[in-house]
Amino acid sequence: MKKVSLPESVTFPGKLSPSAAECWFDDACILDMDYFVKTIAGIKAKGVRPDFIGSIIAHHASKWLPDLSNDDTTRKGLINNFEESPESVTATWMKKRFFVETLVGILPPEKDSVPCNFLLRLLRTASMVNVESTFREELEKRISWQLDQASLKELMIPSFSHTCGTLLDVALVSRLVDKFVSLDSEGVKSGAAVIRVAKLVDCYLAEVAMDSDLSLADFVALAGALPTHARATDDGLYRAIDTYLKAHPGVSKQERKILCRLIDSRKLSAEASHHAAQNERLPVRAVIQVLFSEQTKFNRQLDWSGSFNGTRSSPNIGLDPEVRCLSKREVNAQQMEIKKLKEDVMRLQSQCNSMKAQIERMVDKKKGLFRWKKLVMMPSFMSNLSVDEKIEEVEREGEVGFERQTPINIKTKLVRGRATPNKWRKSMS
Repeated sequence: MKKVSLPESVTFPGKLSPSAAECWFDDACILDMDYFVKTIAGIKAKGVRPDFIGSIIAHHASKWLPDLSNDDTTRKGLINNFEESPESVTATWMKKRFFVETLVGILPPEKDSVPCNFLLRLLRTASMVNVESTFREELEKRISWQLDQASLKELMIPSFSHTCGTLLDVALVSRLVDKFVSLDSEGVKSGAAVIRVAKLVDCYLAEVAMDSDLSLADFVALAGALPTHARATDDGLYRAIDTYLKAHPGVSKQERKILCRLIDSRKLSAEASHHAAQNERLPVRAVIQVLFSEQTKFNRQLDWSGSFNGTRSSPNIGLDPEVRCLSKREVNAQQMEIKKLKEDVMRLQSQCNSMKAQIERMVDKKKGLFRWKKLVMMPSFMSNLSVDEKIEEVEREGEVGFERQTPINIKTKLVRGRATPNKWRKSMS
């Protein structure tokens, strides 16, 4: 086998495209793994950029191992060639395992030097051939640093363990997300990267939720691994939960409540809220929370529309968040809604006033009736009082309330009235 050596005078440009790197490496015709490792070491010694070295490794590895190829057509052709190989299945298996472990050992240590999708394909092959745990942990660590660059297709790694009942390796994705979240808690990752990972996890949950063997604990663990600020909207999470409820009709009421606690109804869009309000698979409490959140959003929107029309001024003009300018049709629709609400309020006000007036008339009528009874049943001692004292006595009895004018009370007052003049006569004598 012919080997190509690297002369000392060879220089590598600092900004060499991956396509140029692939052309140069194809000309090298390196077929021996040991010589490939020495070649990569020589390239590193020349001070070549890490991303250039990573592109060389990814290109050569995809040609060496069909499972690492990004092109499906090329992958199928290489797999057919491997199937026609005279080597046994065990020999091919061991060869793949040795190749993956060697690749992990020569990867550049710098972050973002190797594409994340290539690392995911390498991890898929490593799980399939059951490499050593140290190499697997190294791959998972490197992928967690670049998880926001991953695609859903490469993240859907099958489960090669006999102890796992699901088709996809959910535990592996959970470990990747946990490591990424730990980086976010340390302030290493930006907010945009966290949001991209949250969207990726929601899409992954929607795919894996269709597996009838997926347990509720695994689903909740992966969905709740991300912090609350990671999701700008919970539409993707709601879609995944609804898919899980469809695929698992035997979920109990308590388990449905646990799933719905993952959703923040304030982060649902209008379409998702409308679907959730009519979703019979959700518990009643979750539906009520969605309706209450929509009502709050509608009231806030009315307040903002009033501030734009000049009917309401915000106390913090400089601190108000930016709001999308509404179209003329939306403004007209909101004005019509406000007009209808005002008409309803005025109608309710008039009805309330009329009922209040009717109640006052009934009270006055009852007060007049009891006042007349008091005048008719006035005791004899009232004749000795002056006119002003009589009026004050009647008014004072009327202010007490007609609910106290019972026969017992009237009888008691009559007895007291009869006894009182004798005392006055004695005191005046």
